[in-house]
Amino acid sequence: MTSIPLDGEIRDGRHVLTVRVYYEDTDFTGIVYHASYLRFMERGRTNYLRMIGADHRALFEETAKEAPGFAFVVRSMNIDFLKPARMDDVLEVLTEPHDVKGASAMVRQRVTRGDELLVEAHVRVAFISGGRARPIPKPLRIAMKADQDAAQS
Repeated sequence: MTSIPLDGEIRDGRHVLTVRVYYEDTDFTGIVYHASYLRFMERGRTNYLRMIGADHRALFEETAKEAPGFAFVVRSMNIDFLKPARMDDVLEVLTEPHDVKGASAMVRQRVTRGDELLVEAHVRVAFISGGRARPIPKPLRIAMKADQDAAQS
């Protein structure tokens, strides 16, 4: 039996999270409800940041010193629903930073079933600290850009 990491894994600069579709994720027709994809993608973004922190604990500690109470918040999202997923499907949520700069980053997310692209989103996340937009601290920006560079190669 193959073990799937609970928080996903970083592969080639992309975070990959495996999710199974449950009854609660579907509408009355058994097709994944559109808002469920938003939850899947939120988990992907959250676990991506968690994995950077888990692998680079000092990075997050340094960021917390520079910007106490920091967080990333969704500023905008452009999403295309291309094909439906159904109950019991096993999906992968791919998250990769794209265009990391200043106080925000564009994150590209895709939800796939095998080789089929089901949903694609471009999410602008803003870095905040103390309730205000702030520049992404250099160590965190460097880590995200390293993943961006790895994903593009």
